[in-house]
Amino acid sequence: MKLFETIKKMGHEQIFFCHDEESDLKAIIAIHDTSLGPAMGATRLWPFASEEKALQDALRLSRGMTYKAACLNIPIGGGKGVIIANPENKTDKLLRAYGRFVQKLNGRFITGQDVNLSVEDVRTIRSETNYVVGVSEKGGGPAPVTARGVFLGIKAATEFCLRTQELDGLKVAVQGLGNVGKNLCHYLHEHGVKLFVSDLNRENTEYIKHLYGATVVEPNEIYCLDVDVFAPCALGGVLNSATIPHIKAPIIAGAANNQLEDEQIDSMLLESKGILYCPDYVINAGGLINVYNEMIGYDEENAWRQLKNIYNTLMEIFIRAKQEELTTHEASKRLAHDHILRAKKLRECVAK
Repeated sequence: MKLFETIKKMGHEQIFFCHDEESDLKAIIAIHDTSLGPAMGATRLWPFASEEKALQDALRLSRGMTYKAACLNIPIGGGKGVIIANPENKTDKLLRAYGRFVQKLNGRFITGQDVNLSVEDVRTIRSETNYVVGVSEKGGGPAPVTARGVFLGIKAATEFCLRTQELDGLKVAVQGLGNVGKNLCHYLHEHGVKLFVSDLNRENTEYIKHLYGATVVEPNEIYCLDVDVFAPCALGGVLNSATIPHIKAPIIAGAANNQLEDEQIDSMLLESKGILYCPDYVINAGGLINVYNEMIGYDEENAWRQLKNIYNTLMEIFIRAKQEELTTHEASKRLAHDHILRAKKLRECVAK
């Protein structure tokens, strides 16, 4: 990877490499764009195959946070933290060392809970920094709010693509039954959806099967089902040249980040198949909405209004993509850039 060339191409402002010898902390904090406000983004702990993979993850996810906030008019910028470690090697010492690095950024980066970090872990990080959100679990916490936002996104997509406002009787394939996937299954079941589920953890699939009568399929079969909606809710990169040819669902609407392995190629491949893709950083914005409102002082009415805007924003993206003959991925990027450009111009006017 050509580091500075990549940073320039993706538009990042700063990349911080964090190392603490005593705790063996190796972490990367990526700040993408702060035009709208300080960078906010959760931190994930993962045994990345290489440091380059960790950096790529931080770069893509931080940019996604910028686009997420911009599309939904939330006044924050985009950032992301990744800790390179095996979950079994996670210690309070390591988390506290990471918190000290976050504190050194003096509010330029605000973080929270992501993969392999619990609420308790985030509280440990908070013991060393003021710049942490998501510890009070207002509104039930980020996961159920994210799932409710995805549910609203599915409603927008089915209305636009299938011309129906009713979900009763529709078939949805949910890939990944972590906290968000489980909550999404709950909301879908409440509205009469027939569920098909897969997860690497058999306990998760059996739980959802017992609770909601879901049909369990093998992980490699989830792409091939004749369903109305495919909802990726696990890790990223699942939409690619190997999987897309097998997808029969006319709609892809899920919570996973970075679902497109190659954003340009794979979004165009989905478009060529007539599949309506809900850009992940828009449909999964519920978690950001939740922690942002916690940061400013939780107002349930305001949070719910912002959450419902996921539906409206996706509709705007679908219509723009159709009118301008764009992929939904490109239409959402343009919407985000429009909002960021307006913010920059406003800031310049105020400065004058």
